[in-house]
Amino acid sequence: MSDDIFSIRIGLTDNFPCSYLNDAQERVAVALDTHFYNDSGYETLMANGFRRSGDTIYKPQCDNCSACEALRIPINAFQISRSQKRLLKQAHDIHWVAKPQMDENWFDLYRRYINARHKDGAMYPANKKEFAQFSQNSWLTTQFIHLYQDDELIAVAVTDEMAESLSAFYTFFKPDHPLSLGTLAVLFQLEFAKTHNKQWLYLGYQVDNCPAMNYKVRFQRHQRLVNHRWQG
Repeated sequence: MSDDIFSIRIGLTDNFPCSYLNDAQERVAVALDTHFYNDSGYETLMANGFRRSGDTIYKPQCDNCSACEALRIPINAFQISRSQKRLLKQAHDIHWVAKPQMDENWFDLYRRYINARHKDGAMYPANKKEFAQFSQNSWLTTQFIHLYQDDELIAVAVTDEMAESLSAFYTFFKPDHPLSLGTLAVLFQLEFAKTHNKQWLYLGYQVDNCPAMNYKVRFQRHQRLVNHRWQG
């Protein structure tokens, strides 16, 4: 950890029910130094395990658990798997477009996704204002990667863009689609990163005991942040 990061001021939240593991408690450390709240500052913090939610930068700081490990993909070292190649072939009629804002009909897709996939989660019921507070921020460039099939919007990947990296912030998609749209969205984010000469795609936190996150480790060769060092 760099000297700048070592000296960063943080505030700790109270414990609250874990979003990933049943019967577990979590708390987070919130970055208090405002000079990190910009493109370069956030990129530095991400390299040290932080993420954002809305305008807030945080990292897990749990009392008795270290299951959350930041995960990223080095763009030049990415090795596509056979199953991912098959997925791209199956998705030959799906294309993506990066936009500074979401299409007007995004909320219907988001609502269907939440109703089908996260009815027991904190984001149910779907709410436009709450999603805007969660996904948008005032100090960072965010791209919205839209996936279309026959002119139908089938997925949106909210993607933060920095000088050297992208961060896969949140993705929602047509819940009854036969293809793995979440995986496909990451593959398209990797294309976007390569096209724009980025070094990294950050995929957030990996929790091995959370089945919903296991798709992340299928992207090789990924790196994990363990004891303040990237490994992989």
